Amino acid sequence: MDKETKKPKSQKTLLGYPISIFFIVVNEFCERFSYYGMRTVLVLYLNYFLNFDDDFATTIYHTFVALCYLTPILGAIIADSWLGKYKTIVYLSIVYTVGQVVLAVSAIHDITDTNRDGIPDNMTFHIALSMLGLILIALGTGGIKPCVAAFGGDQFEEHQDKQRSTFFSIFYLSINAGSLLSTLITPILKAQECGIHTHQQCYPLAFGVPAALMFVALAVFIVGSPLYTKTAPQGNIMVKVCKCIGFAIKNRFRHRASHYPKRAHWMDWAEEKYDKLLIAQVKMVLKVLFLFIPLPMFWALFDQQGSRWTLQATTMDGNFGSLEIQPEQMQIVNPILILILVPIMDSIVYPLINKCKLNFSPVKRMTVGMFLAAMAFVAAALVQLQIDSTLPNFPKGQESQVKFINMLNTKIDFTAGNKPFSMEPFTGRDNYTSFTEPFRLDLGPSASEVVTLENATRNTLVIIQEWAAPAYITFKDINEKPAKAANAIRIFNGFNQTINVTSGELDFGYSVPNNMSEYRLLHSGHVNYKIMTMDGSSCLFSQTLKYGSSYTLVVQPNITFEEQCSNILVLMDISPNTLSLALQIPQYFLITAGEVVFSVTGLEFAYSQSPSNMKSVLQAGWLLTVAVGNIIVLIISQAARLEEKWAEYILFAALLVVVCVIFALMGYFYTYIDPVKIESQFSQSESEEEKRKSLEMDHKDRFGRRNEVRERSNSRLDEKNTKETRM
Repeated sequence: MDKETKKPKSQKTLLGYPISIFFIVVNEFCERFSYYGMRTVLVLYLNYFLNFDDDFATTIYHTFVALCYLTPILGAIIADSWLGKYKTIVYLSIVYTVGQVVLAVSAIHDITDTNRDGIPDNMTFHIALSMLGLILIALGTGGIKPCVAAFGGDQFEEHQDKQRSTFFSIFYLSINAGSLLSTLITPILKAQECGIHTHQQCYPLAFGVPAALMFVALAVFIVGSPLYTKTAPQGNIMVKVCKCIGFAIKNRFRHRASHYPKRAHWMDWAEEKYDKLLIAQVKMVLKVLFLFIPLPMFWALFDQQGSRWTLQATTMDGNFGSLEIQPEQMQIVNPILILILVPIMDSIVYPLINKCKLNFSPVKRMTVGMFLAAMAFVAAALVQLQIDSTLPNFPKGQESQVKFINMLNTKIDFTAGNKPFSMEPFTGRDNYTSFTEPFRLDLGPSASEVVTLENATRNTLVIIQEWAAPAYITFKDINEKPAKAANAIRIFNGFNQTINVTSGELDFGYSVPNNMSEYRLLHSGHVNYKIMTMDGSSCLFSQTLKYGSSYTLVVQPNITFEEQCSNILVLMDISPNTLSLALQIPQYFLITAGEVVFSVTGLEFAYSQSPSNMKSVLQAGWLLTVAVGNIIVLIISQAARLEEKWAEYILFAALLVVVCVIFALMGYFYTYIDPVKIESQFSQSESEEEKRKSLEMDHKDRFGRRNEVRERSNSRLDEKNTKETRM
C-alpha cells in the first residue's frame, strides 16, 4: 500500500461492499438530479424570464454546457497534482452549491420589480446573478466530474475487482436515475404558482430544489469522510503527457535546420529526455485523439435537445388527453429510450450481427451513430415544416387584414369593399378578411366611409352606435405568434362604465367604454380574470389557455354587471398550437439510437486503445469533444443566421453527414492496436537494456578492480626496487 494513502482504521462493509461507496452513490444521484434539473429548464428561463431571444438563449445554453465539459481537465489536474480527490470534490462542490443558490436567487422578483407582462424591470441585476451562478455551476460540476467515479474506485481493495465492477454499474445507474427524475419533476415545479405572479412560471422553485439537492449531496459526502480511503495526489499524467509532447515539438523545432538523422515519428524527438515506453504510450494516445477530431460534430447536434428542440416543443401542443406534457419534459424521452435500447443492442442487435459474420467494428458503429443523429435532425426539420404550415397566414407586403365585431344591439348587414357581411347583435368574427388597398365600408345610408389600413397589419374593426347612426373604430392586432409559447390576451370594454381587469397580479389597466386594452402575455393553464367597476363591483371570468394563442375578450353592453362574467365574448385572434408533441418522438428515437451506438462504443473504443496509465487522458479528450461540439453550435448559429428553423436543422444534418464520411475514411485507415502487448514489448526491451547496462557496469567494476590490484602490485614492486637500489 502507498504510504501516502490514508485508510480508515477499520474498513466497514455491508454485503461485501465498503459502506463508504453508498455515500458516494447517494452523492452522485443528488448531484445529477441537481445538474439535469437545472439544465432542463435553463433555456426556457433564459428565453422567458431573462427575455433573451431564441438565438441568444441557445448561445448562452451551449456556452454553459461547453464550460461544463472543459472544466473536468482543470478538476483532474487539481485533484491529481495538488489537493487529492476528496478535497477537490468537497471544495468544488461548495462552489457548485453556491452557484445553484445564486441561480435560484436570480429568479426571485416581486411586484415592484416587474412590468405588466411579468418581466422584471431591473433586468441587469437578474442577468448578472444568473451568469455568475452558471459560471460557478460549470466550474463545480465539471471540476468534480473526473473525480467522483475514480474516488469510488479507490474505496476497494485489490482483491475486490468484482465488487468494484458492480459499483460502477450502480454508480452509472444513479446518474441515469437522477437525470430521469429531475427531467420529469423540475418542469412540474416550474409550472407551479409562486404566489408573487399568479401566472408567472416559478423558476425560483425550479432552481431552488436542485440547489437543495446539491446541498444534500455535499452534506452526505462529507458525513462519509471517516469511512473513506483517501489517496494523496501522485502527479497528473495529463501534465506529464503535455510536457512530453511539448518537449518533442520544441526539440524538433530546435533541430529543424540541422543535419540530425530523420526519425520515424515526430514524438521520437522526445527520446533525449523521456524513456521510450512513455513515448510509445503518448503515440498511442495521439493516434486515438486524432481519430476524435471529427467527433464534436455529433455532440453539436446531440446537445441541441436541451435548446433548439425544447424551443421547438414550445410551439407544439403537449396535451395528451388527461396528461399535459411541458415542452422541456420531452427531454425525458432520451433517458427512457437509453434504458430500453442499451440492453436491446447488447443482447440482440450486436450478437445477431456477429452471427451474420459482419465486420461491425467500433469505428463503423460510431459512423452509424453519427448518421442516425443526422437523420434525427432531418426528422426535426420535417416537424418544423409541419409547425410552420399550421401558422396563421399573416399579411405581407401591401396586404392588410381586418376582422369585425358588432357592438350594436341589432343585426347589421354591411359591405367592406365589394364583400357583403351579415352579423348578429354582440357577435364577432374570428376570421380575417384581406385587402390590398383602401376599401369602402358601407354600414348604412348615412354611414359610408373609406377605410385605410397600414400595410402588413392585422386589425379589428368594431362597429358601435354613435348618436343615431352606426360608426366604427379600429385597433391593431398582434401580427405574429405570441413569443415564448405564451398567450396574448386583450380586453375590449363594451360596457357603459370604466372597468379594470386583472389576472392575478397582472393588470390590464383601466378601460373606458369602447376602448381596447393592450395585449398582456399569460402562460398556459386555467386563468381567472377579475372584472371590477369604479364603484367596487366585481365578478370573475375563467378561461383555459393552451400554448401560443391570442384572444380578444369583449365585455358586452346593455346587460347588467352581474351578468357580465357569464356573457364575455371570446374571439380568437390566433389559434393555439395544434401539432402534437408526439411528433417529436421519432427524432428523439433517432438521436438516442445514435447516442447508444456512438457514445457507448466510443468510450469502449477509447478505453481499449489507450495505455493502462493513460485512460484518464483519453477520457479528458472525450469530454473535450463534447465541449467543442457545443462551441460549434455557437459558431454555426451565429454565422448562418437562417430565418427558417427547418433550414438550420438541415444545415446541421448536412454538416454531420459530411463529417460522417470523413470519419469513415479515417476509420478505414485506422489500425487497431493492443496497448498491453506494445507496453510489454517496451517494458521487456527496457528490462533487457537495464540488464545489459547492469552487466556492463559489473564488467567495468570487475575490470576496474583488476586494474586496481595490478596498480597496487606494481606499486609494491616499485617500492621494493627502490629500496634495493638504495642498498
